[in-house]
This record gives sequence, structure tokens and C-alpha cells, in this order.
Amino acid sequence: MNQHTGTGKDQAKSLAVQAAESLYDAKGIDVVILDVGDITLIADFFVIASGSNTRHVQALADRVVYSEEIARKPMHVEGYGLGYWVLLDYGDVVVHVFREEERDFYGLERLWGDAPRVDFEEDKRTGDAT
Repeated sequence: MNQHTGTGKDQAKSLAVQAAESLYDAKGIDVVILDVGDITLIADFFVIASGSNTRHVQALADRVVYSEEIARKPMHVEGYGLGYWVLLDYGDVVVHVFREEERDFYGLERLWGDAPRVDFEEDKRTGDAT
């Protein structure tokens, strides 16, 4: 459905994986990537993570924005000042960083339940990384 196909979608997936890895490395909680490109025009991928408090949420967002692996900067940032739900809009990828309470309340994974999840290194999520 989204305008990105082929190389564009591959680049979007690469950005989503890099963002997810940055969030994981900064102790993001329950980091997931949803491939929403076939069910919405909003973006190709959502990256979702939680932080334990507002400072952690802001630090996670900073980690993505200032990551050396991610050459692009977000087109738009929302919610950073409050730190309950920070949205980083890269156009084809939208990164959502929530406090755990807000993530449970808004339930993006439930709303986008038809979207396939993208594995970005299962060993990292299960704690088997070296």
C-alpha cells in the first residue's frame, strides 16, 4: 500500500532495524518492529519500545536521533518534552517510545495486530547476546 517498494522498502527496513537495535542497546523494554506497509499509508514500519520513566523515554529517543548508524534525522518529533510518548517520524519509519503505562493504554500492537513483526536479532531480545 505504501509508496515504497523494492530498494525504498529495504532502506526503510534497515532504518527500522537500526532504530530497534539502538533502543535495545539503551535498555529499551520490549522493543518490536511492525511491518505496517501493506495495511496503512502512514509508514512502512513502526518501531515500538518502552522506557521505565520519562527520563528513560527521552534518553531512548535521543539514542535513536543521535545514533551514528542512522544517517537520517527525523522529519518531526512529538512528545519529547513530556516524555510519556515520544514519536520520531522518519516518513517511512515511525518510532514510538512510550512509558510502560502509556504503551499499555494506547495498545499500538493491538491496533496494528495484523502487521507482521520483523525479527531484528532474536538473541538480543532473549538475552542470549554476547
